[in-house]
Amino acid sequence: MALLILAVIIFIIADIVIRMVVKRLTDNKLKKEREMVLQESLKLDFTNEAKTLKRAEVANPKAKILCVDDEEVILSSFRKILVLDGYAVDTVETGQEALGMIQRHHYDFVFTDLKMPLMDGVEVTKSVKHLRPDIDVIIITGYASVETAVETMKYGAMDYVQKPFTEDELLDFVKKTLIKRQDKIQKQLKPKVHISHVPASGDFVKGEFSIPGGVFISKNHTWVSMNQEGIAKIGIDDFAKKLIGRVYAIELPNLGMNVKAGQPLFTIKQGNRSITFNSPVSGKVSQINTLLKDNLDALDITPYERNWVCALDTDNLDNEIKSMSIGKSAVAFYQEDIQKFKDLMEDLLKSEKREGEYIENGQIYIGQLEKLNDMNWQKVVAEFFVR
Repeated sequence: MALLILAVIIFIIADIVIRMVVKRLTDNKLKKEREMVLQESLKLDFTNEAKTLKRAEVANPKAKILCVDDEEVILSSFRKILVLDGYAVDTVETGQEALGMIQRHHYDFVFTDLKMPLMDGVEVTKSVKHLRPDIDVIIITGYASVETAVETMKYGAMDYVQKPFTEDELLDFVKKTLIKRQDKIQKQLKPKVHISHVPASGDFVKGEFSIPGGVFISKNHTWVSMNQEGIAKIGIDDFAKKLIGRVYAIELPNLGMNVKAGQPLFTIKQGNRSITFNSPVSGKVSQINTLLKDNLDALDITPYERNWVCALDTDNLDNEIKSMSIGKSAVAFYQEDIQKFKDLMEDLLKSEKREGEYIENGQIYIGQLEKLNDMNWQKVVAEFFVR
């Protein structure tokens, strides 16, 4: 028995050692391949694309980066540091060349020096966000220009990196900005309404607005699902959940409470903010969903189905249902409100430009209301959820 245990231990240790050796060999191979790419890139001169272009491509890059700076020593540092860590890097020495490159190639980031002749970093930022709003811009700046770098965020720059920087500082910064970009992309919503014909949470599309077949949508973005006995289950719809973002708590109505359509029914809370949703129908509260109250994260999967808030025994359903939408009419209602939301956000953001905040024109994000100040938050709530 002791020999068997010893054999198992030896086998486990050997397996761990083999895995470590294989990983080290793989890492060394990748590093050598990237070093070769870097050496080759320093000799390349793609005059047909940009006179000063130097390119370093790697297989399956973490991100594709274009750097523009009039100092070759800075560009050389970017290539040497980032390529070895798995990033594909193009470098040019003028803003004009950078603008030509982004129109021909895909990049995740443009790193631009702030002070350059002919076209400075502010103009590069404005132009990149105009031509390619999908690309994130990072400002390269010296200590004396930090204030100006912060100002560029009003024009769409994501962040700034201060030079001189160490290898670890640059790698850590790029890693954090990549995480920030990936999070932004995941939260971005397409102005598209997805109809689910099968009532299963897996059928909902995270990056689109969803409406399940057979569900009625009210004007204040609550949903209603009814059975043959006239019992109506009610919750917040996907438009409300996605734009509001995180829900910290729900105040459920009292069992047995009588309510008329248009009267307060339940309240959702987000920090020190709250939205009271009025009832879309009249009746008596017959059920409350205590399971949802204890598992609010379920709303991130879908606000429909089992994630209803309460149920009413209705008494005027035939008349009140006429004011709600279902199927194609619900899709049309969503599309109308999506456009209204985009227009309203554009107006609000003109008066609310905080340091570090920039939202591309026409883009909608999950939890977009969370970024608004209290006054603008109330304006959006009044326009879409209290009506």
